[in-house]
Amino acid sequence: MRSVFVFGFLVAAVSGACSSKKEPPVATHSPLADSADQVMYGARFKLTDQGLERAQLEADTAYFFDDNTRIELENVHTTFFTVTGAKDAVLTSRFGTTNTRTNNMIARKNVVVVSEDGRRLTTPELIYNQGKNEISSDSAFVMTEPNRRVEGIGFRSDPNMKNIKILKGASGFQKGVSTQTAPAAGPATAPATAPATAPPTGRAPVPPDTAKH
Repeated sequence: MRSVFVFGFLVAAVSGACSSKKEPPVATHSPLADSADQVMYGARFKLTDQGLERAQLEADTAYFFDDNTRIELENVHTTFFTVTGAKDAVLTSRFGTTNTRTNNMIARKNVVVVSEDGRRLTTPELIYNQGKNEISSDSAFVMTEPNRRVEGIGFRSDPNMKNIKILKGASGFQKGVSTQTAPAAGPATAPATAPATAPPTGRAPVPPDTAKH
């Protein structure tokens, strides 16, 4: 069954008092608003898979494009849930993109994922695959937790980061011991063994001629 996005939004009321002494604040205008099919403020989305809610995504502003199949987000806050509905981890980022055709969310700039049991991951960009319930990145990242630090380039993991696969350049620090993954070595070659009896060195002595009397 194809994953489904359920959309909802909250529109925040804006109010302000006029003052003759102070100029009113000027709202920041995003160029996305000029070309978007629709703009929502205080947007909230439920990300479901086969009827199961896997995450709840919130954003300050959402810009809809391509017949509402692509949504550009600002100030993203995503909460991941376990299969039992318990809170699993929280992702925040400055920007994001969701696509209802691919069922993926891309988080960009200042991406931080914090699990409920204390793991924290930072990276410039991250992809959340809704169908696999997987977070991944090809960028550099750092993951920290009590008494442990791991970093590398690229990873694949569950949102809680209990099972993380580092793609390359893995290094870390744990309980005062610094570790680094060495490049894979070729097949080991056993050292050549010496013969049981070594051949004599030099030329064997020649016995003196025996004179016949």
